[in-house]
Amino acid sequence: MRNALIGILLLLAAPKANAQQTNLNMLDHDAKPYYFGITLAANQSYFKLEHSPAFLATDSIMIAEPMKTMGFNLGLLANARLTEHFDLRFNPQLVFASKNLYYRDTYPKPQDTEKKIESILLSFPVQIKFKSDRIGNMRVYTIGGLKYDYDLSSNARLRRADDLVKIRKGDYGYELGAGFEFYFESFIFSPEFKISNGFGNVHVKDPNLRYSNVVDKLQSRMIVFSIHLEG
Repeated sequence: MRNALIGILLLLAAPKANAQQTNLNMLDHDAKPYYFGITLAANQSYFKLEHSPAFLATDSIMIAEPMKTMGFNLGLLANARLTEHFDLRFNPQLVFASKNLYYRDTYPKPQDTEKKIESILLSFPVQIKFKSDRIGNMRVYTIGGLKYDYDLSSNARLRRADDLVKIRKGDYGYELGAGFEFYFESFIFSPEFKISNGFGNVHVKDPNLRYSNVVDKLQSRMIVFSIHLEG
């Protein structure tokens, strides 16, 4: 009997103890119609390359392939609540990226050539965010959406037109990702991983340019790890 009474008292005390241990932060945040934040990110970018028929017809360039390089992003974030589990998110960013190409030349002499294609992008992604129920001071979410990129430096190397690979200024594509929200007393810390890929062919074909002539299509590919600080 004594053991039964002790057990009942422990069961009654357990919810109160758990409530004291779990201190929920920013309880009114989920009711906000909108909120803002900033984004800091690192990216790994490259091109998906398709060779042109001229690549098979020439023997002066034996290899033409993309290279993966690192860059970084700076951005703002605006989040609007649609329903309990869905948000609309606008996350404009300034993206510093470099999508380089590697060539193996055999003429006029054997050599390796790296064509640096540096970009400063204004990226405008619009995303739908699906978020889980809150688990204490944490929740999980996924995102999906479309973006438009404008390259501010696509013509920066026109003065070296003899070895240029021309890139279009505009591109559009899709983004898919997932992340976590960690609630602190005055802000939300959100690490996020996403892929950001272009639909279009950004290569401007020019048969008079040696390194451009062996390339048919270039499509942008980017893997991004972001930190969002939201309030």
